[in-house]
Amino acid sequence: MKLTRILLAAAVAAATLPAVAQVSVNINVPGLIQVAPPAPRYEPAPRPRSGQVWVPGHWQWNDRAYAWRPGYYVAARPDYAYAPGGWVRADGGWRWREGDWRRAERREERREDRHHRRHDHDRYDHDDDHRGGGHCPPGQAKKGRC
Repeated sequence: MKLTRILLAAAVAAATLPAVAQVSVNINVPGLIQVAPPAPRYEPAPRPRSGQVWVPGHWQWNDRAYAWRPGYYVAARPDYAYAPGGWVRADGGWRWREGDWRRAERREERREDRHHRRHDHDRYDHDDDHRGGGHCPPGQAKKGRC
């Protein structure tokens, strides 16, 4: 009788184990940090140096915690502008996007772009006669003007 009760209690306990069991899996994706970076520190940019570009400081992950990496100068590249790196949300975590060099616009190119924005030929039909275009002002179609 005692043996039956013990076996019955063991069977009930064994049957409830899967309901209580919990699995925790932590998959570390290289380069993906689960902890959000702290707010950037204020770091006054030093005086400009000829032929140098200031790279602002940033929080760097060292496999356990964030550590501040102070800003520094790098050699300037002709016809390029430096775009600083930054932390971006990605795949449920945070990933560091390195700063890079981007081709700088020349003044002539920018002036040309401004001209095209002011005179956007794709936006409106500039003909006075709208019959060939798709635009007809309200009320004009009934009068036979479109």
